[in-house]
Amino acid sequence: MIGRIWRGWTTRQNADAYERLLRSEIISGIAARRIPGFRGIDLLRRESDDAVEFVTIMWFDSLDGVRAFAGADYEEAVVPDAARALLLRFDRRSAHYEVRERRPGSS
Repeated sequence: MIGRIWRGWTTRQNADAYERLLRSEIISGIAARRIPGFRGIDLLRRESDDAVEFVTIMWFDSLDGVRAFAGADYEEAVVPDAARALLLRFDRRSAHYEVRERRPGSS
């Protein structure tokens, strides 16, 4: 399994609008593509003094699934224009990690 990690930062004023865009259009649009090997996406948010950071972790069976999502240059960030308009800055390249172990939590 591959974890694709990407980060973007926005102002406090744009943070809620950016999160709405992610949830309502971007994440649902990715799911609607039914990409072979795509297993899901996690969205994280963290506020700091001067910005709000967002992190996405996408899960794929293999790099073939990542390429199906992002293209041949699979490390290049996939950031739609509407998202770019709300961001202060973002990672231009996504990081990819081979998942060595992933366990469900215990209850």
